[in-house]
Amino acid sequence: MAQRGRSDWERQIAAQQREAERQARDAMRRAKEQEKAQQAAHIARQQRLAETKTAAVAEEVRGLDQVLLAALNRPPTTFENLKVGPSAPPFQPGNLAVPHPAPNWEQHAPAEPLGVGRWFGGMSRYRRDLEAAQARFAAATAAFQQAEAARIQALAAAQTTHDREVQTARARAANYNQDVDARRAGFAGGEPAAVEWFVDQLLRRSAYPKGLPSKWQVAYRPENRDVVVEFELPAQQVVPATREYRYVKTRDAVDPIARPAGEIRQRYARLIACVALRTLHEIFRSTPNDVVEAVVFNGRVTTIDRATGKQARPHLISVQAERSAFDELVLAEVEPAACLKYLNALVSPNPFDLEAVEPFIAFDLKRFRFVDGTEELADLDSRPNLLKLSPTEFEHLVKDLFVAMGAEAWRTVPS
Repeated sequence: MAQRGRSDWERQIAAQQREAERQARDAMRRAKEQEKAQQAAHIARQQRLAETKTAAVAEEVRGLDQVLLAALNRPPTTFENLKVGPSAPPFQPGNLAVPHPAPNWEQHAPAEPLGVGRWFGGMSRYRRDLEAAQARFAAATAAFQQAEAARIQALAAAQTTHDREVQTARARAANYNQDVDARRAGFAGGEPAAVEWFVDQLLRRSAYPKGLPSKWQVAYRPENRDVVVEFELPAQQVVPATREYRYVKTRDAVDPIARPAGEIRQRYARLIACVALRTLHEIFRSTPNDVVEAVVFNGRVTTIDRATGKQARPHLISVQAERSAFDELVLAEVEPAACLKYLNALVSPNPFDLEAVEPFIAFDLKRFRFVDGTEELADLDSRPNLLKLSPTEFEHLVKDLFVAMGAEAWRTVPS
């Protein structure tokens, strides 16, 4: 019997050990499955991160690619839509517009005794409670009336303040709109200040992608009926140096994949060409022919001269476009570089390397004046070296000479 009992006990121990081992194996298997699931989830998150960052870069590049096309379907800027309305917000009194709740007698009135409760002094206590309740109700009513009077007074004061703000906003808007109308009259008469103000306003309304600069100087020459714009071009860093992001599983890292240098140069050259064409389009679209016959666009970039370490602002594009030639363009279909060539523009052969060009009209920012070719001829020492002029520059110089002599002149289509 003892031997049989020992065997049963040993079998139970062995069964318990087997069960423990099974549970341990199950726990280990579950742990491995959980670890594997966590690892898979981590890899999926890293891959999604790479895809998200790649999509963000692609969207940024897409915005740069659409700089010209995005502006073509926008309505022109007019003096009428430059006007403003009153900027005062609507009257929002908040809690002042909500009356305080009036006291409710039922919430103060004591319960009248019923049946035997009316005996043995019940009615006397009720009358005392009633007098006290009436006193509390009268006090609550007085407090309510006082609070309501204060609320109504505060509401009236707030309304008066808001009405004053509305009147001020309306007067401010009316004064501004009167100024716009005055500038419109000056614009129609070709007054430089009015034309420059209007062109500045329409350029302000031109929304570029984030990261592109929005600085320019504008001048108008009534004798030529042309607008000259000195525009700050974006730096080379505006083109993302990263083409995409890729998850490297062996290192558990999301690595940037560099954009080819040739592509960066190509995209940058195309971008600044699009900025030039877009500016010309926006000005021609919003101005009449009897005020603006031509637009001169000078695009320059602020950078550091690698040779001297000092700040430099080389011109990368200069184009003088006449309305008659520009109106014939189908900008939605043009190749920007070829279009600028058609317009006889001066474009840096290596804009990414900041190889400068001489603009058709130099803009003296310190004195805020322009110097064109005819003025340069007034000073013998500043005359251009004809042997160093490009064919396009020479053609512009000859055109300016004929115009200065009172003749009509125009540029030919490049051939």
